[in-house]
Amino acid sequence: MSKTKAILITLFLGGLGVHRFMAGKTGTGIIWLLTGGCLGIGWLIDLIKVCTGKFEKKDGTPWITE
Repeated sequence: MSKTKAILITLFLGGLGVHRFMAGKTGTGIIWLLTGGCLGIGWLIDLIKVCTGKFEKKDGTPWITE
């Protein structure tokens, strides 16, 4: 996934956990969905990780490949 797409998905749909479902992190995706991105704090941390390229898939590989 390109960095721009990843940032946009996390920015606009991150509070619903969509980025976590796409990365294969279903358990935390459900938590994000039910708590609004852990009251916004988890969403903000994930957004920073995506912007810096440190957000990983469930298997440990980078989510941003391009």
